[in-house]
Amino acid sequence: MSFEFGNDPAKIEGYKKFWRRDRVKRPLVGFSLKSWFPLDEFTASASWKKDEALRPEMIIPEEFLDDQEKLLKEGDVMDDDILRGASASQAVFWADGVLGCSMRVLPGNIAAESRNLSWEEIDKIGFDRGSPWYKKYLEFTSALVERSKGRYPVSPSCLNGPLDYVVSLRGHEQTAVDLMLDPEPAASLLERMGSFFIAFAKETWQRIPLFYGGWYDAQYNIWAPETIVRLQEDAIAVLSPDLYKKYVRPVDERISADFGSAFIHLHATSMIVLDQMLEIPTLRCFQINNDVGGPPVSWLIPYLRQVQKADKPLVIRGSFTPDELRLLVDSLEPAGLYLYIMVGDMKETEALRPIVGM
Repeated sequence: MSFEFGNDPAKIEGYKKFWRRDRVKRPLVGFSLKSWFPLDEFTASASWKKDEALRPEMIIPEEFLDDQEKLLKEGDVMDDDILRGASASQAVFWADGVLGCSMRVLPGNIAAESRNLSWEEIDKIGFDRGSPWYKKYLEFTSALVERSKGRYPVSPSCLNGPLDYVVSLRGHEQTAVDLMLDPEPAASLLERMGSFFIAFAKETWQRIPLFYGGWYDAQYNIWAPETIVRLQEDAIAVLSPDLYKKYVRPVDERISADFGSAFIHLHATSMIVLDQMLEIPTLRCFQINNDVGGPPVSWLIPYLRQVQKADKPLVIRGSFTPDELRLLVDSLEPAGLYLYIMVGDMKETEALRPIVGM
């Protein structure tokens, strides 16, 4: 029996083994032809004029649905371990829009613009459920649920982290200065953004059905047996480890404790606080990018091993040469390891499959 988009329920067992870190012969593996630039993958968003402001009324969810299913059809031919699903455009910073940030169209992506607000202005900022951005986000999510009709999972769109939202409201440099010289209002804002993050994610889940009895994240194609949420704190790069520990980590702990399968998305710039993050017991899983233009895979290996030594499931996403992929496989345990590999074509996929034991 075949399942559309490769969404065979038999794949659930592989995810369960991943979360439990069972002894396995090879890692969980997914291949994807998607680009790093989600804006250009959809005709509707690729037509937006570059360097212009993005407004909610420009986004017509129904215009994205055909292209979304075309992307999912890679699952019909990949013969890998993962389920494929969808979320409201991953190029749009929905929650930043709800907080009042403007967005600008860039080549291949969208940027949420920092506001540099005063504390008096920030006191008026909250979760505005009447925001046109929030209404459009829910409309988009509902359109995906209706279109999928259970054929593929739907998830919340990716969220920035609480620190990222503070930076959006105060600016990068000012946020670092605040936490060093005026920490009380800055810490209070971090807590408020943590509550906003939790509410935004939970309210989305109220509108999304489970898939094969579990929860799902569409950006990394992760199925989970308990409520899943994806954290990130990209703005960590502007803070010292001490500032993270004192002010940001407690918020990350509170968020992850509210979800059974919380995981965090990290870049190489976040490795300065990896040891502290690994001490958060409710942060169940770590996703680390092999970024284009980032440090070599050999540089990442000690940090990847550190995650596995802490008995945490590990997701690694990126493009890899055969030698890089072989280094990953030879350096890491297959238990609790998920390799999400970005490829240019099916020929590249076939060349990499034997390296990961497929």
